[in-house]
Amino acid sequence: MVERIAKEIDRGTPVYDPESGRVGEYRGQAGRYAMLRPVGGGREWEADAALVRPATTEERLSAGVQAANARSAGGRYGVEDLSRPPLPVPGCAACTELAVRREEARAHADGTAETDAKVPLRRHQRRDHEGTTDVPVRRRVFRYVPYTIVQDPSAEPEYEARCVSGEEADCGAASGPCPGPEEVEEWQRRHTQDTRHTRYRRSFADYAVLERQG
Repeated sequence: MVERIAKEIDRGTPVYDPESGRVGEYRGQAGRYAMLRPVGGGREWEADAALVRPATTEERLSAGVQAANARSAGGRYGVEDLSRPPLPVPGCAACTELAVRREEARAHADGTAETDAKVPLRRHQRRDHEGTTDVPVRRRVFRYVPYTIVQDPSAEPEYEARCVSGEEADCGAASGPCPGPEEVEEWQRRHTQDTRHTRYRRSFADYAVLERQG
């Protein structure tokens, strides 16, 4: 496992340490220990390299929010450190949206998309939060709230098929929205009997809602 950690986790990757229950940036390895640095900066600590794993998107966001809370706890926003990724200002929806976009790109190892989200986050903070280092700020705690995405039971899903048979162009005939897959399959059978077409593109659509956990 120690060998796996050294080979598969890049320096700077957020990892989760189950022994301490913390997320930290992977800095390197010393024997059987992984060296981790707190998100947002701070004193490094040693974690068992056989136990740490890459942090989930939810764990990364939660750690970023905690770091933002810690930064604002002193009543002032700190001076921007360009050597570290910008943290969302607690209570700012624009900061949070850009930080979520950055973390999603980071979770998919998409460096270009991560940079594309990081740059507008810095630009937004310079434009809308510039000068706040000299103004006392009312202490607020921004909490990350987890949600679960579920199908909306009050709305019927829709099934549909479109014929894409044809040598030069698709037939284009469509079943139209149907309440279930059986109706679509019956339309396909009839269409095949009438035209001898056998290739279809099927689609499914539904409505989803986010339910707050806890």
